[in-house]
Amino acid sequence: MFGNLDLNEMMKKLQKSMEEQNTKTYTAKSGGGLVEVTVNGQFEVIDLKIDDSLLEDKESLQILIMSAVNDAIKMAVEDKKQEALNMFGGLNLGQ
Repeated sequence: MFGNLDLNEMMKKLQKSMEEQNTKTYTAKSGGGLVEVTVNGQFEVIDLKIDDSLLEDKESLQILIMSAVNDAIKMAVEDKKQEALNMFGGLNLGQ
């Protein structure tokens, strides 16, 4: 059913892929670039840039930060999903 599937090799590839995913970064902007957020593959915010013009408008700043953070996390999640599909798609488990 699994042909010549080497589970040790598969686990090594999976581990390597996970490590690579955790080192990737994802950056999203909101408010036309007034707020920029970068998250890593572990969904941690690692950088935040705020244009000085927003410092007097707390409500707008909060909304733009939330939007940029959510967009960056969505990018990371989608990339992880795609990577998993690519990895498991290449295994040919049905043959």
